[in-house]
Amino acid sequence: MTTTTSDHQNWSQGFNAPNPGAAPRNVRDLTQDADIIVLLPDPASAQSCLDLADDAADAVQDSIAAVHIGADPLAMLVSAEEIELQMLRDLEEGSTHERFERVKRLFGEWKLGAPHRQSLVLGDCQGDLRRCVGEVCQNASLVITPYRGNLDARDVFHNVLFHEGKLVLVPPAGGYRGRLLDHVLIGWKPHDHARRTMVAARRWLLAANRVTVLCVDDKPNRHYETTAREICRQLGLDAEIVVTSSTGRSVGNTILDFGASVNATCILIGAFKHGYLLELLLGRVTYRLLSHATVPLLMSH
Repeated sequence: MTTTTSDHQNWSQGFNAPNPGAAPRNVRDLTQDADIIVLLPDPASAQSCLDLADDAADAVQDSIAAVHIGADPLAMLVSAEEIELQMLRDLEEGSTHERFERVKRLFGEWKLGAPHRQSLVLGDCQGDLRRCVGEVCQNASLVITPYRGNLDARDVFHNVLFHEGKLVLVPPAGGYRGRLLDHVLIGWKPHDHARRTMVAARRWLLAANRVTVLCVDDKPNRHYETTAREICRQLGLDAEIVVTSSTGRSVGNTILDFGASVNATCILIGAFKHGYLLELLLGRVTYRLLSHATVPLLMSH
């Protein structure tokens, strides 16, 4: 695909560094060697995403890259109707550049909170969101991005999860309260997407202070428990296995209630087995957790 002049400017501008001469040339340079990418499409969730990234990186000694990401209607490869919708939302949320300026101020304040953050710079990618997400997250082991918030936040989450297939860490709507890996609760089902998520998250699971695997299984054959023990053995994970039944409740509510009862500080699940739209229509597990969890969610599709 040919890169236009405006595309190049969107990629190469927007770094926040104490010494501009030392800043990466563009967002690709900033993110290509980072293990953890924190995406900041919405100023309202920027603090939680940055704090989550800091804790996730500290647990496994990974590097972080932070990037504001925003839709630019003039650079989007979408229909005219979608471009008009994006222009209308600018009236309510401010332009992409204005949103970036708010994120940049929050990032600057966050950097002052700890000495080890001083070397971090903030990248800015504005344009077609799907293309931006693909470029920024290409080499990441973990992507931190919000689910709730402005239109960019929802679109970025969808692209990271479904198009990039990344391990995603999502802050809760009420804000992140710390202690990410104090007690990780895994909502287990013997499905491929759940296995992939546990494999992708192995380093963080091994770094957790406590891990509990919850099998919500209404069948008497104990298949959930058997497969849970096997995946933990394969990963070298010391975890408590708990088997319970839903007793007429939804699986999502069962996981949330159990998590609250054991003071879980993070929940891991395989996300959207049936796809995003069908999950929304049926009100299934992933959507329930995204809508109601009060702790971060670690997931992949």
